[in-house]
Amino acid sequence: MNHLIAPSILAADFANMQRDVEMMNNSQADWMHFDVMDGMFVPNISFGFPVLKAVKKYALKPIDVHLMIVDPDRYLKAFAEEGAYSITVHYEACPHLHRTVQAIKELGCKASVAINPHTPAMLLKDIIADLDMVLVMSVNPGFGAQKFIPHSYTKIAEVRELAKNVNPGLLIEVDGGVDNTNAAQLLAAGANVLVAGNSVFSAPNPTAAITALKQVTW
Repeated sequence: MNHLIAPSILAADFANMQRDVEMMNNSQADWMHFDVMDGMFVPNISFGFPVLKAVKKYALKPIDVHLMIVDPDRYLKAFAEEGAYSITVHYEACPHLHRTVQAIKELGCKASVAINPHTPAMLLKDIIADLDMVLVMSVNPGFGAQKFIPHSYTKIAEVRELAKNVNPGLLIEVDGGVDNTNAAQLLAAGANVLVAGNSVFSAPNPTAAITALKQVTW
């Protein structure tokens, strides 16, 4: 399949959110990545329902919601109602992961599980057949513009191998330090959804930066 590009709204200009959402609408972006942080699961606070509602008002692309929060089950229904296309929860935050995944699907959203850099891919073995997507964090979650962790290539390949026989259509998303210097290698390792924040929104021409990522071959 052709890979997908999901610019991260966390890196957008919050004072010009409508402008940046409309830029993504008119670009080759496939999704809009929406990071939710609670200051507890990760050492930062981002945004929640009011901002999602505002983004959804203008967004013409699916919104890919990434919950970096403790006890995400409390908010699944609300995020689905506010327009999430997919909902990602963290393996590390969900003691009853199968139940959480089924709840996401019952709400009509795509179900995804994220793993932090220190979390072994093998821990997804018993859930991977039930997932629409796995998000491999290639930085420690919480802040944008961090340095890419090279071991992420190996982890992506491990997730792809786990899925090969039980869920060959699994999407593998990678988030953190993604740009044109590593995109081809990420895709070659098995990723097919690239989240890009700083490399898009700090570029002189964000639309062109998205196009460049979309056109990467490997």
